[in-house]
Amino acid sequence: MSDTPKSFGRKSVQVSLKPRDLMSEKKLAGVWTARIITLFPNAFPGVLGESLTGKGLREGKWQLETTDLRPFGIGKHKNVDDTPAGGGAGMVLRADVVGPAIEETMQDTRGNWPIVYLSPRGKPFNQAIARAWSECEGITLLCGRFEGVDERVLEHYNVQEVSLGDFVLTGGEIAAQAMIDATVRLLPGVLGNDASTEEESHANGLLEHPQYTRPAEWMGRSIPDVLMSGHHGNVEKWRREMSEKITQERRPDMWKRISDA
Repeated sequence: MSDTPKSFGRKSVQVSLKPRDLMSEKKLAGVWTARIITLFPNAFPGVLGESLTGKGLREGKWQLETTDLRPFGIGKHKNVDDTPAGGGAGMVLRADVVGPAIEETMQDTRGNWPIVYLSPRGKPFNQAIARAWSECEGITLLCGRFEGVDERVLEHYNVQEVSLGDFVLTGGEIAAQAMIDATVRLLPGVLGNDASTEEESHANGLLEHPQYTRPAEWMGRSIPDVLMSGHHGNVEKWRREMSEKITQERRPDMWKRISDA
């Protein structure tokens, strides 16, 4: 029998090693920065190191830093959690562990720099929040595990709670990557074409219109004639009408907000 401990996370950690080279310890002044407090720092940058977000990271258009929660643990075994006060299942991240981690992470921050706890009981994340975060100097995301975080930490540091959706994940790392991606792509120069963020779903309160490209006909289906007409006014009118139609059909809640405004 091998003495090597089994770990379902081993392969994921190895895959992340090369992308982590993007996360230089050198801090760039005045660059939008995402700071992550997590028990799994090797999960980052993950998908954020790919495509245009990864290119932006390499070019210094944004920065990503992680704070490993484990070294702040208590005692010989660096325990980060304990049983819930009052009883119950699971474990809770300790205030005397998370607090010092937040202090160290935030020690040199300036200006508008929210601290956010990724929580299923938080305010639903949306495009407006992503836009607001992109206009901050940076953001610190606390990735929970187990049954959550001692409430006193959230109160003391005025931590915002934000949710990726009405479901529960095993931790906040996946949610953090999704929210950072949605935010970073709004930063100047990251996408290369700033106009693209103005025309996509949720940018104007509507879902995006259908998109087409070559070939002109595929499996007996043709691109709508109006898109091939070269008449920009008619194209814009068609796209607006389709956005409204799709929003009404698929997201009546969004359409109601627009209609009531």
